[in-house]
Amino acid sequence: MSAPDRAAGELPFRLVATDLDGTLLRSDATVSPRSRDALAAVAAKGAAHIVVTGRAVPWVRHVLDYLDYQGLAVCAQGAQVYDAGSGRLLTSVTLDRQLGALALAKIEAETGPLAVAASRDGLTGEVLVGPGYVHNPELPVLHISGPEELWAEPLNKLYIQHPQLTDDELTQVANEVAGTMVSATMAGAGIVELLPLGLTKATGLSLAARRLGVTSAETIAFGDMPNDIPMFAWAGYGVAMANAHPDLKAVADEVTASHDEDGIVPVLERFFGPL
Repeated sequence: MSAPDRAAGELPFRLVATDLDGTLLRSDATVSPRSRDALAAVAAKGAAHIVVTGRAVPWVRHVLDYLDYQGLAVCAQGAQVYDAGSGRLLTSVTLDRQLGALALAKIEAETGPLAVAASRDGLTGEVLVGPGYVHNPELPVLHISGPEELWAEPLNKLYIQHPQLTDDELTQVANEVAGTMVSATMAGAGIVELLPLGLTKATGLSLAARRLGVTSAETIAFGDMPNDIPMFAWAGYGVAMANAHPDLKAVADEVTASHDEDGIVPVLERFFGPL
């Protein structure tokens, strides 16, 4: 896919969609001033910036605050469309807990015991972490002692880990044995997620874009992991980071520098001019 042709003076894209981890966020979990300034300059030219992340809202707010972000954000792999300006959830898709439990049981029947975590729905939903699950220590979690606590309140997704299988292998097994009940995706190292069937980042991004009056052809998207593949398929132009998973690079329109090198910036400067 190539960048759209525009008349002189027209913006090459009206919407810039960026993933967070491994894309806009550097390895130290910060957004560089250079990337922040580039996105602000693009917005000043008239193109909207939208965050599209696997993180649910409670794990996103501090990043949005740093960016002084007032627009829509697509969170929880597309399950949540969040209006940062008003602090409201506009859409929220939950995982059927009965199906989730059945899917988990079918996967464990194939793989053996899994370490499990879960993200509760809502603006203040906790991430529940079960025994053995390895999580990012810089993000808030609630430790639980048994599986019954997973199902006590509505969830937007489950996280699963296996002691021997790679993330790619675990994702493949999950889709093979439970793919008629849930969707499984790999969102990062050690992050394999079970989602409501058919839910992807493209689901939430398309809803948010419609609210903004922007089409897929007018959207450029940046990402780094297989969970960004549906977003690239929806957007008019997809840019993978140098640190991206090979599966995403394979479907990207181009590969830019890494997240630690502010890889979004040279692409934005090429399309939008000096920023």
